[in-house]
Amino acid sequence: MVKATLGLTAGIAVVSAGKALAKPGNEQQQTTTLEPLAKQIPQDQLIYRMHRELYKALEKPVAERKWAMVIDTRKCVGCFSCTVGCIAENKLPPGVVYRPVIEEEFGSYPHLARRFLPRPCMHCTNSPCTKVCPVAATYKREDGIVVIDYDKCIGCRYCISACPYGARTFDWGEYHTQGTPNIEKYELVPSFEYGDKRERQKKQSPINNTRKCHFCLHRLNAGMLPMCVTTCMGRATYFGDKSDPESLVFELIGSSNLMRLKEELGTEPNVFYLI
Repeated sequence: MVKATLGLTAGIAVVSAGKALAKPGNEQQQTTTLEPLAKQIPQDQLIYRMHRELYKALEKPVAERKWAMVIDTRKCVGCFSCTVGCIAENKLPPGVVYRPVIEEEFGSYPHLARRFLPRPCMHCTNSPCTKVCPVAATYKREDGIVVIDYDKCIGCRYCISACPYGARTFDWGEYHTQGTPNIEKYELVPSFEYGDKRERQKKQSPINNTRKCHFCLHRLNAGMLPMCVTTCMGRATYFGDKSDPESLVFELIGSSNLMRLKEELGTEPNVFYLI
């Protein structure tokens, strides 16, 4: 459980709609007092900055990139758009969630407060999960991402037990429309995790495999940010190459109000939290 010292209540992020729907020259339609999108606060420009830094990182050899994520708990409003976006992107079945958002209430009545803590895989530098796999199906890439080779995974679930963050789940082969006359076609749409086209058919991977967040590696290789970053309505999630001293994540990691979960374990997570 996250300690009570994690930080103050998550702040409410305000996203201005602007005058995007107003036609030029039509004064009657321009009734809002909000500024146009082009003049919004710098937060909206951070997505573009992260994209530029992503392209820059992709030009380097894999071993010279060090991917990291920073989550601002003060901006997370608990909308769960990152969770839903991740499920849609990776075609996740029931019980498999890569990016849960933990809700925590603290204080005593009448002084109660709530905060939200998105918890993806930590992609630890010293990852305990990779050390227990008997077939080396899960391992750490040179760029820091911890991955799972579905073709090697034998479903022993040792790695699930070894992860101190509960970041791994198991695909039991279930479907959302299971128990109905027919499995809906949308549940059979293939996913492209790790760049491989995989259909969820009985006795085929990733069914009976351990599954986890992989920072949307297939999107990164295509020049796109992780789905959770782009769907975050509060702009609470940042991603990039922490080995680049000019990157946004490098800048944020230097903040004084930064923490990592369970640092005392020596796992050295590559997911950081602003509190």
